[in-house]
Amino acid sequence: MTSCLEEIGIADLTVEQREKLCEIAEKSARDHILSKVQEKRISTLDITVDTEGSKPVTVNVEVELTLSPLMKTFDANKLTKEAVEKAFAAINKYLREQACKSTK
Repeated sequence: MTSCLEEIGIADLTVEQREKLCEIAEKSARDHILSKVQEKRISTLDITVDTEGSKPVTVNVEVELTLSPLMKTFDANKLTKEAVEKAFAAINKYLREQACKSTK
């Protein structure tokens, strides 16, 4: 993701765009997890998204998930990795949309 802005051809992100990017990524990761596991079966769910730099921007996504003991056969690590992938897919989509807007 480090060279994504240059690859996509978008100018530096504004503070508002960075905030929106973080919100979109967090929502995407959370929605994915909640689509697979009922909220009442989740003991801990912490999602952190932050950006560093300007061009290129570096985006870090961290997901911490602890499931209820009732979910002991469920692969929480796999679900966490999938949630991070969904977050980065949402980030990529958002950046491409911003690139289209900036070329108009």
